[in-house]
Amino acid sequence: MGCHLNCSIFHCDGGFVTDKPEHSSVLLKEVIAGLEIKPNGIYIDGTFGRGGHSRAILQQLNQEGRLYALDKDDAAIEAGKAIDDKRLCLEKGSFADIEKWANHWAILEQVDGILLDLGVSSPQLDDAERGFSFLREGPLDMRMDAQQELTAAKWLAVADIDEMTQVFREYGEEAYARPIARAIAAARLEAPLQTTKQLADLVSAMVPEGKQWRLTKHPATRIFQAIRIHINSELEALQNFLAQVLRVLAVEGRVAIISFHSLEDRLVKRFIQQGAKGDPYPRDLPIRGAKVVPGLEKGMVSRASAEEIEHNPRARSAILRIMRKIK
Repeated sequence: MGCHLNCSIFHCDGGFVTDKPEHSSVLLKEVIAGLEIKPNGIYIDGTFGRGGHSRAILQQLNQEGRLYALDKDDAAIEAGKAIDDKRLCLEKGSFADIEKWANHWAILEQVDGILLDLGVSSPQLDDAERGFSFLREGPLDMRMDAQQELTAAKWLAVADIDEMTQVFREYGEEAYARPIARAIAAARLEAPLQTTKQLADLVSAMVPEGKQWRLTKHPATRIFQAIRIHINSELEALQNFLAQVLRVLAVEGRVAIISFHSLEDRLVKRFIQQGAKGDPYPRDLPIRGAKVVPGLEKGMVSRASAEEIEHNPRARSAILRIMRKIK
C-alpha cells in the first residue's frame, strides 16, 4: 500500500532516508522499543516536527512498510521535504482529526502504531519570531499553525479578566492567575501587549519578590504555557485524538504518547486506565459473573535518563506512555 496521489508532499520515487535529524528527539529509543515496530507495518507520526522520530521508524521498516505523518506547522512540512523516501506520506494536518486522515489514506483499522510527541518543539522555541519563548524577544504569536487567525497578542487584547484567570489557572496552574490577569487588563488600556518580553516582564512584576526565590522556573513559564495551550486548543486536540484512536488502530496496534506537563499526562493516563478496565455494566443490570473485556492494555511508562537530560534538557519533564489495543 503506498501514498495516495493527493498527498501534499508525496515521497514515492526516492530511496531510503539517509539524512540526519536537526535536533534531538525525546525518548527516541524508548519510543521505538515501545511501538515494537513490524518491518511491514503501517504507522502514523501525528507530530512530525523535524522528523527525528519518523526517521527512526523508517529505519525499522522494510520496502512494504509505510509511515504516514502529520503536522500543523508549515515549517515542519517544509523540513519534511528533505526526506526522500517512498514509504513516507507527510501532510499538513492535525492529529485531532486522526480518523479522518486514516480514512483519507485508506488505512482505517490497519494501523500498527501511532506516535504523538506533544507540546512545543525545540525549533519552535528557538525561533524568536514564533513567540513561544519568554527568553527571546519576539512577537506574541504562539500559533502552531501560522494560518490560524488567533495569536497570543490578539487574545490578550480582548479576553476579559475572568477568562484570562480561568485559562491561567486551568492550563498553567498559576497561583497568581487573577492578579496577572488584572495587570494585563490594566496594561492594555495604555497599549496592547505585543512582545514576549513585555508579557514576561509584566508577569515577573506580579510575583512577589519574597516568592520568586522559591521558584524553580522563570515566573512567566506557567503563563506562556497556559496561553499557548489555549490558543492552539492543545488539550481539546488530545481529547479528540483519544476518542478516535481505537477506531484507527488494528488489533494489537500500539500508541506511544510523550507528554511534557501534567495536564496532558493526566488525560492520557486516565484514558489508558479506563480502556484497560473496560466499560462497567450498570449496577442494576441482571447479569452475574459477566466478564467485561477491556479494549486496551497498559504498556510501559518511561522517563528520560540522566544521560539524555544532560544532552537534551527539554527531556527533563517528558513522560512516555504506551498502550496496546487488544480487541
